Amino acid sequence: MQRKSMLGVVGVCLLALFMAGCQSGNQQTESQPSAPNEGETGAAKSGPAAPQKARVAAPVEVNVTAPAGTELSVRLNDTIDTGKTQPGASFAGSLAAALVVDGKEVAPVGSKVTGKVTNVVSSGRLSTPAEVTLALTSLTPASGGPVEISTTAWSQKATSHKTRNLEMGGGGGGAGALIGALAGGKKGALIGGLVGAGGGTGAAAYTGKKEIVLPPETQLAFKLSAPATFTLKGK
Repeated sequence: MQRKSMLGVVGVCLLALFMAGCQSGNQQTESQPSAPNEGETGAAKSGPAAPQKARVAAPVEVNVTAPAGTELSVRLNDTIDTGKTQPGASFAGSLAAALVVDGKEVAPVGSKVTGKVTNVVSSGRLSTPAEVTLALTSLTPASGGPVEISTTAWSQKATSHKTRNLEMGGGGGGAGALIGALAGGKKGALIGGLVGAGGGTGAAAYTGKKEIVLPPETQLAFKLSAPATFTLKGK
């Protein structure tokens, strides 16, 4: 009788333990979060909280206008020779000093410039001195392509042959008079002076031409005759 009672107690305890284990398992299952479905996952990824790549800002363009009167210092790349260069011929050069407008460097040293020979006069004999006139037509700034510009003319005119020829003629006459005086007194001085004068004039008549030659690296100064606008790309 006691044995049966003990078996009953043991059975009740086992049943109680089994029930407690089942209840604990159910609580753990309920405490675990449910996995999101495919639709919810897609919505989470596409929502505002999803990280996005930063966009690179496009460079800002700034217009800078150089006023009329702005000076441009230029070095020639080509040789200009009044004996060979034709009117209307183009020439190239580069900036010898940076173009700065309102504190902004528009074109650094070495920026390309182009120009035109607007007038050429080749040297003639005795009376026609050589002449040359130049003007710039474009400037390539720090960024972008060439910009058309208008500048005042740069010109040079050689000295007249007349002064040089008269000096040579007078010098020849003086030398002839000196030689004549030494040779035969006053009469010799008169004859020597006439011969010397004639010889001096003859030498002047055969004096060679005096052309203007501007070699590469010649530095010239121009000024803008009208405002010029350049577009710069900022960072």
